[in-house]
Amino acid sequence: MTGRQLNDRALSFVESQLAGSELLGNLCTIVEDGGRVISCGIDGDEGIEAGLFLARLTLCDLAEVSIEAGNHPDLPFDRVCVTTAEPVAACMASQYAGWQISIGDFFAMGSGPMRAAYGGEELFKDIGHVEEAARIVGALETRQQPSAGVFDFIASKTNTEPQNITLAVAPTASTAGGIQVVARSVETALHKLHELGFDLARVRAGSGSAPIPPTAADDLAAIGRTNDAVLYGGRVELEVTGDDASIEELGAKTPSCASEDHGALFIEIFERYDRDFYRIDPGLFSPAEITFRNLDTGNEFTFGQLEPKLIGRSFLE
Repeated sequence: MTGRQLNDRALSFVESQLAGSELLGNLCTIVEDGGRVISCGIDGDEGIEAGLFLARLTLCDLAEVSIEAGNHPDLPFDRVCVTTAEPVAACMASQYAGWQISIGDFFAMGSGPMRAAYGGEELFKDIGHVEEAARIVGALETRQQPSAGVFDFIASKTNTEPQNITLAVAPTASTAGGIQVVARSVETALHKLHELGFDLARVRAGSGSAPIPPTAADDLAAIGRTNDAVLYGGRVELEVTGDDASIEELGAKTPSCASEDHGALFIEIFERYDRDFYRIDPGLFSPAEITFRNLDTGNEFTFGQLEPKLIGRSFLE
């Protein structure tokens, strides 16, 4: 992993972006008795610039993030592309939205390097990289503005002061919120591999892309579309080391098609389980197609496939 602390790196990125962008600078406010909020879509749709900023923040600027035109004849949607040489640090220790933050009526999924300062998720027992940081940076997937109480809660969990916390916030049903969720193509592949018992230290680099859905009318519909974007339109390539046998064994279990819930739109699956997220097969949450390039043997293995018809139904109907 990178030798530089994740929160320090993310903070440097945030400061440079706020100084260099009039849009982002105008989105930044200070919460009384709290810290700094960068609102990327609560009060208005702040667009692609805010989305790329949010995605790069959650990755601690340890990845290149860009938007490219779709080159698949049946998937004509622009794609969020992510490339990283620090996949575990960028995606698992930071980007993964693994911290549920619930205080009173406030709820958000938390991502970004503040998770490494918290270190309370079981995941960190396996990947390490829990850190102490005087200044904390995170992202919240929510439609609610964080109050001073939210800052107090995060400060208590990260051993810092509320005024030393920076939170970027966006709802899923916004351009920025959608981009930052769809930017998790590599992260979902790594998380699935971790659940399957694959040693993530073998993953040396990763790249991935997924189509950007049209912004939905509400957050529930947006959650459906952004999940579909990765599950049925996500494509990931991983550079790995070690033996081929384990890749062949676990690779077939890695893409979303390995799940029994695969084949229906996410919103349909969600309704099938009475909107209980935790009843959905966790094996579903992975990209549609994954390629492993073994740096030790030179061999390449691809599993899964894109599902353009399902993407079309999700995005256009």
